[in-house]
Amino acid sequence: MSENKKTILFLCTGNSCRSQIAEGWARALGSNFFTILSAGLETHGKNPRAIAVMDEVGIDISGQESTVVTDEMVKNADTIITVCGHADEHCPAISGDQEKIHWPLSDPAKATGTEEEITAVFRKTRDDIKQCVSEFIKNRQ
Repeated sequence: MSENKKTILFLCTGNSCRSQIAEGWARALGSNFFTILSAGLETHGKNPRAIAVMDEVGIDISGQESTVVTDEMVKNADTIITVCGHADEHCPAISGDQEKIHWPLSDPAKATGTEEEITAVFRKTRDDIKQCVSEFIKNRQ
């Protein structure tokens, strides 16, 4: 089955939070059906709060890398999913046979307030991304 897997590339500005969470959910929910990658237009490292809120639901994303998108990654992706407006606007050129989807997710790294309030924003983003990933996988099986 692996030779028939389609490749999904989650693309964000810094590949530190939303795209990392999306990669984690997609690996947990759809790795039997898809090859999953994430990258950024640049790298900002991994966000410790993103790692923590995914750990709360039993998904370890700490081993994922924060990487810069390459032409090869884009070329080999069947579907490119942008998870922030900046990445959507500056997405590398894709071929006509590739699918591009945009999920307009707010950036939890910009949350302010107490630690509890910031963590609540990260949890909401995590849950929103789970919903997006679940629907994407369900519609492609």
